[in-house]
Amino acid sequence: MGNSMDIEVGTIIEGKVSGLTKFGAFIDLPNGKTGMVHISEVAQTYVSDISEHLKVGQEVKVKVLPSDNGKIALSIKQTLPKPSRERKPQQKPRTRKPYKPAPPVTSPGDFEWQSTQSRGGSFEDMMSKFKQTSEDKISDLKKSTGESRGYSRRGNGSRK
Repeated sequence: MGNSMDIEVGTIIEGKVSGLTKFGAFIDLPNGKTGMVHISEVAQTYVSDISEHLKVGQEVKVKVLPSDNGKIALSIKQTLPKPSRERKPQQKPRTRKPYKPAPPVTSPGDFEWQSTQSRGGSFEDMMSKFKQTSEDKISDLKKSTGESRGYSRRGNGSRK
């Protein structure tokens, strides 16, 4: 190749983002050519909106990819450190015994709550029933302890 600015596959060069499309980014390269970074080569994560990753005018490092159609194919992703090293720690827990979900914690209260919901009672209905029963219980208590009046809130003022 006569010109040292010729772009060879596998080299990493710097370019400038000149345009964004739904499927990738156009990069102005040092030799006056334009290359294309496909959206799948922008980042190591899934890219749904390229403008979240690149801005026009941004300087980027790109790796030249083999291209069959005469256009210059580029990758930003391949210039980044490989994520495989970071992922390994997260895979370690899998070597332990297979994950079993903990049994749901059901106290009698929870069970009652769920069964009222499944019968189609609304939250307000449940609350009013709940208030109703607790008020009944309180009045039952007062009836059963004959001398409850002495301990009422109006009491002798000793409790503050």
